Amino acid sequence: MGDPTWDVVVVGAGVCGCAIARELSRLQASVLVVEAREDVCCGTSKANSAIVHAGFDAPTGSLMARLNVEGASLFPQLSRDLDFAYERIGSLVVCTREEDLPALRALLERGRANGVPELSIVGRDDLVRMEPNVSDAAVAALWAPTGGICDPFDLTCALAENAAANGVSFSLNERVTGLHRLPDDTWGVSTTRGTRVARVVVNAAGVHADEVHGMASIQPMKIVPRRGQYELLDTTAGNHVRHTVFALPTKMGKGVLVTPTVHGNLLVGPTAEDIEDKDGTQTTAEGLARVREASMLTVRDIPFRETITSFSGLRAHRPEHEFAIGEVPDAPGFVDCAGIESPGLSASPAIGRMVAGIVRDILGLSEREGFVATRRGFPRLDRISLEDWDELVRKDPAYGRVVCRCCRVSEAQIRDACRRVPGARSVDGVKRRVGATMGRCQGGFCTPRIMQILCEEVPDLDLLGVCKSGPGSELAVARDKDGIGGEAHEA
Repeated sequence: MGDPTWDVVVVGAGVCGCAIARELSRLQASVLVVEAREDVCCGTSKANSAIVHAGFDAPTGSLMARLNVEGASLFPQLSRDLDFAYERIGSLVVCTREEDLPALRALLERGRANGVPELSIVGRDDLVRMEPNVSDAAVAALWAPTGGICDPFDLTCALAENAAANGVSFSLNERVTGLHRLPDDTWGVSTTRGTRVARVVVNAAGVHADEVHGMASIQPMKIVPRRGQYELLDTTAGNHVRHTVFALPTKMGKGVLVTPTVHGNLLVGPTAEDIEDKDGTQTTAEGLARVREASMLTVRDIPFRETITSFSGLRAHRPEHEFAIGEVPDAPGFVDCAGIESPGLSASPAIGRMVAGIVRDILGLSEREGFVATRRGFPRLDRISLEDWDELVRKDPAYGRVVCRCCRVSEAQIRDACRRVPGARSVDGVKRRVGATMGRCQGGFCTPRIMQILCEEVPDLDLLGVCKSGPGSELAVARDKDGIGGEAHEA
């Protein structure tokens, strides 16, 4: 391949891999992120509850608990620095039976022991005032005002963009196939493109982290893909609840939640199904029925007729139910960041700091001058005033050409998404960055025009090669005599 020796190769470009890369970019180190998929944020990070958990659920004393609380505390400043959507709306854990009140109080005490601030239990009267649509069976709830919601797509892309701006390199569509020690104690990282050489390898490969771990170590590790299915409701249902509403957690997780999203939708889910297929992200009638049934135990009258899509994602569950983070004893220079299931999104800023600290100590790295902590986000045309929008149009008329009507996304935003580093290379890549195709019509109107813009912005991309979400999902099968695509519409 002819590449130099990298100080660090990070395997995986999900939210944790990108958070690690950003923190490593503060140091005097050469860093490469390799990702098997066509874009960042293509695994667990793209299909989850988008919740910033307060930190009351993880066992006291666990790494999961510590990093959750620390990570949640970092979100307000991080969202300002990287300009991604985050709202601290608070969360409620609803108890629907008097006999379960001791379990609710135990959750309160665990949260306090974990260091979660401002926790309290509210009775039914206060609960109904906070959430008018709470279940008629609700008797009390644990109130956690530090709980929040975010845009996990924008967060992950923002971390990647900021890391790249600070010198980190990204190689997409490159799958790691093997690891071996070289005579000089560096690592040979075999990939679908050849061999990379690294002084340290960081394993942030999500549900595949056990496979990457097994390439370097004889110590056993097992990752069980735990599928979670969701229903996403239209923005017309977004005000059905004001906070994130949980049921009392079980050994399978935090249960089915009901929450508003930062985009104004209502999200309901997930299930918790342990499966074998690490690509098994299909939804099932049975799973979605469980989502509806379980959600109605805590929230009444959910308008499921407003559902615009359903989806599922996989969590990287370890039987130990604990994050595995650290240098592996029998593989010096190989650092695991594995088993990152919920609350992994919430913990990701703290995970990034922790792993970067481990790498710094291994290599004896020092801080570098000139680190840029901020990143410019994308304008939200559905949230800004007409005056501010008009100012954008004056600077670039493409802001006045609306491509996605449902989510009010302009041609300028789509072109910007393609030009970022790393930038969008598929329709879903555009969706994750600027929200086009996420609305009521799910891309039925705007997809052809997005395909055209991708071809105009991405070198050597032809309409027949445009994918929804990577190789194998090509959207066009042949040309007609007039081509495809419609015109954008002036605002």
